[in-house]
Formats: sequence, structure tokens, C-alpha cells
Amino acid sequence: MHVRRIIVTFYLLLFLSVGAGSAAFFWQTRQEYNQLKLIEAATQRRLNEAEERLHDQERTLQRLRNDPAYVEMVIRRRLRYAKPDELIFRFDFED
Repeated sequence: MHVRRIIVTFYLLLFLSVGAGSAAFFWQTRQEYNQLKLIEAATQRRLNEAEERLHDQERTLQRLRNDPAYVEMVIRRRLRYAKPDELIFRFDFED
């Protein structure tokens, strides 16, 4: 009877230790999964922002290819070009 109790206690302790080890493993795996979900969400946000920028750049490129008035506006604004008979006044404002 005494040997039987030792064997049952041994198997009970073995079962509990395997269960505790499995619980720790699954808890750690769940934590890693949650971390990966956060990384995925951040990456998806960055992807959406990059796609939006790409869409804006494609729209600008399309306008540069097809809209002469837009091309003129960009050249005048960014390169500060003027038509031959125009005078451009530039003011430097200092605070």
C-alpha cells in the first residue's frame, strides 16, 4: 500500500510538472504572438501610409504629364521662373 501511494504521488507530481511546463510554454508563446500582432499592426500602418504617398506621387506625375497649367505652376513656384516680360518681386521677411 505504501509503494502504491509513492507511485501515485510520483505520477501526480510528474503530471503537475508537465502541466506547469506546458502552461509556461503556452503563456510565453501567447506573449510572442501578441508582440507579433503589434508589430504587424504597426507595419500595416506604415504600409498604408506608404501606399497613400505613392498614390499622391502617381497623381502628381499624371498631372505633370497631362496638365500644362500645372507644369507651369510647378516651374514658377519651385524654380522661381518668370515669363519673358514679367517682373518678379521677392521680399525677404525677417522676424
